[in-house]
Amino acid sequence: MLRGIYTGASGMIAQQARLDVVANNLANVDKTGFKKDIAVFKAFPDMLIRRISDNGLGITPAGSYDTMPYVGKLGTGVEMNEVYTEFEQGSLQRTENSFDMALEGRGFFTVRTDRGERYTRNGSFTINHEGILMTHTGYPVMGENGLIRVQENNFIVNERGEIIVNRAIDPNDLASMANNDWSEPVVLDRMKLADFENIRELKKEGDSLWRDTEFSGPPLPPDNLKVIPGFIEKSNVNMIREMVDMIEVQRSYEANQKAVQTHDTELGRLINDVAR
Repeated sequence: MLRGIYTGASGMIAQQARLDVVANNLANVDKTGFKKDIAVFKAFPDMLIRRISDNGLGITPAGSYDTMPYVGKLGTGVEMNEVYTEFEQGSLQRTENSFDMALEGRGFFTVRTDRGERYTRNGSFTINHEGILMTHTGYPVMGENGLIRVQENNFIVNERGEIIVNRAIDPNDLASMANNDWSEPVVLDRMKLADFENIRELKKEGDSLWRDTEFSGPPLPPDNLKVIPGFIEKSNVNMIREMVDMIEVQRSYEANQKAVQTHDTELGRLINDVAR
């Protein structure tokens, strides 16, 4: 009887944890570059049950047989195993803003924080008064040569993440003067893009930031990753799917709650009526 109460209670705790994950996904449905989380559970070891009202061994002329056969398995509860991030590509939204950049493929932008370098898929950037490319939360975006300094409407970013600016040429260059070409494109820097061997082991830190861990491995140059300027990557949260999951969590919680209440009622009847 008590085992049933513990099993139902473990189910309620697990569904409460799952609800927290679903609610967090819904709260960030409009967050640029957000990746949804999924809660995974594991069952406690099943208990084998068998008949106990027999002697245990029967004798026949041909040998013996078991008079206490297994009836089946009894579940003993469930617990949270892990919450992992699903890095599925989000849809791209055109903004026509030169400071907005989306990533297509597996990888991250690198930003500098007080805690060290962190990684993000949120490519909605801006510049500060010093001309440094920043996130909207105030973190500088890193290039392979350090901080990225640009001027508004004076740079482009190609698919490889190279930042190209127009540099004024020498006025004594008669050939350029003849063509009325007073500037030439120059690669200023390349955005510091990163990928990881075990991307699933990255840890979230809020504000669409991830940090590497000993299990994720160090940052590596990404393969087949494209930078798309003028776009942002929306979150990969499907609001309808999350709402369905929320309803499912609520009904599962109520079912476990009903099981606990039923066991409690039967236990009270056993103590107050049967024992008396």
